[in-house]
Amino acid sequence: MRSRTRQKPPMSSPAKTSLDRFSLKDKIVLVTGAAGLYGQSITTGLAEAGATVLIASRDLASLKKFAAQCAKKGLDVRPFRYDQGSLASIAKLGREIRKQFGRLDALVNNAAARPMKSYKDPAKVFAASMQTNATGLFAITREMADIMAIHGKGSVINIGSIQGMVGPDASLYRGLGMDGMIPDYFFHKGGMINFTRFMASYYGPQGIRCNCLSPGGVLSDRMKPGFVKRYSDRTFLGRPAHLEDIQGAIIFLASDASVYVTGTNLPVDGGYTAK
Repeated sequence: MRSRTRQKPPMSSPAKTSLDRFSLKDKIVLVTGAAGLYGQSITTGLAEAGATVLIASRDLASLKKFAAQCAKKGLDVRPFRYDQGSLASIAKLGREIRKQFGRLDALVNNAAARPMKSYKDPAKVFAASMQTNATGLFAITREMADIMAIHGKGSVINIGSIQGMVGPDASLYRGLGMDGMIPDYFFHKGGMINFTRFMASYYGPQGIRCNCLSPGGVLSDRMKPGFVKRYSDRTFLGRPAHLEDIQGAIIFLASDASVYVTGTNLPVDGGYTAK
């Protein structure tokens, strides 16, 4: 049974400076979907800020290779196999974290599946997407937030997208042989923002914060030059995001510097959604 008894607020330490509050030293942070470049960048930023970072995805071999690279840099990164589409896998990961660490300070929900390739895909493909991106998101957040609740504090950071905030802009893709009109991603990233508010409300009495971070498009080799130009013109800063651009915001939300921030959605998009 889950208790929602309001915890006493943690006593602030007068010895901490402003910069100290951004440190993640002695914190244990779980990053899901950590095998890709985006997840690796998130992990690197958290580990460089002092956290012990638990990385989880289906691709354990890639995680082990990445963790070994981090170890050479003096970073504490530990791999776990995890499938967000499997409730049994989610429960197993929870048991392993409880057994090995006994606590969790922050969760970064970065895992996502994108099985839909077209608006015309069969409805069963949409349903498969929801198994990971909706049901799985709920299950992993509840599992890990319940671990945080044992000690009455913690931070959940959902990695959303500007595509959860605005409708698709077909003009970005027109004539480039690209398709941005794929509905499942918009559906679950939009739902993630209000799910964030729900979890912030539910777990607030237990000292747990929940926030969403919505990045803009990240520059990659797969982007066609015409798309990069059009997208850049839509932002205030005149460029897409770089992998490192999200790190500072995640460190802030995982750290004690954001202890009074919860239930919010933070766009990290160069001003795209402000136009």
